[in-house]
Amino acid sequence: AANQSPLPLGSLPAAPTLPLLQALQTRAPGSPGWKIGPASGQPLRYMLNLYRRAADREGRPRRSRSLGTNTIRLVQASSHGGQPWAGRWYLQALTYHLEGQPEAEQLLRATVVYLPSLSLAHGRLLCALELVVATEAPRLLLSPTARTHHGWAEVDVTPYLVLGNSSVGSLALRHICVRAGREGGHDVPVAPGHPFLLLYLNDTQAGLAPPAAEPHRHRRDTGTLAHDLPNYLREQGGEKSDCSLRPFPVSFAQLGWDHWIIAPHRYNPRYCKGTCPHLLRYDYHAPNHAVVQSFVHQLVDANVPRPSCVPYRYSPISVLMIERNGGILYKEYENMIAESCTC
Repeated sequence: AANQSPLPLGSLPAAPTLPLLQALQTRAPGSPGWKIGPASGQPLRYMLNLYRRAADREGRPRRSRSLGTNTIRLVQASSHGGQPWAGRWYLQALTYHLEGQPEAEQLLRATVVYLPSLSLAHGRLLCALELVVATEAPRLLLSPTARTHHGWAEVDVTPYLVLGNSSVGSLALRHICVRAGREGGHDVPVAPGHPFLLLYLNDTQAGLAPPAAEPHRHRRDTGTLAHDLPNYLREQGGEKSDCSLRPFPVSFAQLGWDHWIIAPHRYNPRYCKGTCPHLLRYDYHAPNHAVVQSFVHQLVDANVPRPSCVPYRYSPISVLMIERNGGILYKEYENMIAESCTC
């Protein structure tokens, strides 16, 4: 895949046939001129670090991850007001707009991430956040609830975004910083990066739970025809099959998507291919229907096809991408990588 030239954008709707590519197609940029907007610098680095802690280089979610959800959306703030600097003080009003969130995404938690302290040449820049409830009401100073990696602080703002069973349309904050340093020291005013909002969401379409068919497979493993039929295993005579997993790497650069899909760089969903044996061993986990179909093919009517080699178990994949509005999205998609085959 790495040696092939990118596919033209006009051919993309017909090209993706894999489930993940079909899911990503709905989030793809709307035009060839789409560029990475404000999703850069500190927010992008923060989300990349989050992704590397949650998934490996192939995009497989780590067992040790503690995100507690399958979707995290980074929302950038829109700033308003004039010159933020007044002497040693920096005051900036910020608004986070939350309209247009997909209905399938249930808000579990919301935090604002910012740098409480920045190093300067002659001192430090100390920062805090105030919640603006209403113009006439006193502002509420927000306290960090956690310290994350690389000096970031995280403030829980969930109570201010959820009222009853509905979500508030926007969040207003004030970013306050002060220069603290040695006497006589002078630093050129440097605007700190805007704090950003993280929405921890449960996407019911991506799904955290195993698919509905999976528990039924485990239950029928113990009552499978291949296991219960008299003399079935003896009659197999050790017959082998070439039904197995095959690699199928897809490069996002090949699709022309590498400017908005940040990680992983490639996707290997794998697929199952090969001939199934005449008699299915019980360790194939084949459904009873496939066992009966195999008998029918052999003993009744050869026009009935033998069972096909198909995936049996899947694993998820994590994707980090830039959205059309410049936000950054981490999402886990279930059942995207084939892990074993059956007949």
